[in-house]
Parts: sequence; structure tokens; C-alpha cells
Amino acid sequence: MMPKLIRDKIPQIIKDSGREFSCYIAENKEYRHFLRKKLQEELNELLEDPCAEEMADLLEVVSAYANTLGITKEEIEKVGTAKRDERGGFACGIILEQVGDKKF
Repeated sequence: MMPKLIRDKIPQIIKDSGREFSCYIAENKEYRHFLRKKLQEELNELLEDPCAEEMADLLEVVSAYANTLGITKEEIEKVGTAKRDERGGFACGIILEQVGDKKF
């Protein structure tokens, strides 16, 4: 099994089940590396099964990754609100096909 980032209470859950395991606490650069891998994993799971549980998993990893970069949820929300106010959101489903002679 390849090493992977797991939720904080999983070691205790495994221990309580009587199974043996090994784990360690990743630091800084390695932790961000595993968070990026987990982001991709959770995004893929959400795309395969779009549901509240998968969305919550993705948001949990985004929050942890932001925290390692010193970015708070409040800051993300503030920046998101400012961008929505200035440029709009994605609620309308507008698809850009062409600008000038450049097609997408």
C-alpha cells in the first residue's frame, strides 16, 4: 500500500479494530505534497459520485491545504465575495465560445 494522507481519527479507529498499522506525522513540504495528492483524489471521487459527502471531503482537504499556506476560510470567503461582486459567479452557466478571432 502506498502511503496516503488520512483523516486524523483513522489511526484510533484502526487501533480499536485490533488491526496493526504504522503511520507518522508529515511535516511542512511533505504534508502539502500529500494534501495536493488528496485534493486530486477527492476531486476525482466527487466527479465520479457528485454528492454532499464527496463535496464535504473535498472542502475539508481544501481547508487543510489553505491552512498550511496561512489562508483562512474567512479570507477565502472575502476574496470569493469580492470576485463575485466584480466578475460574477458561475450560477448562470454561461459558456464562452469565441472572443474576436480566438475560439475556445
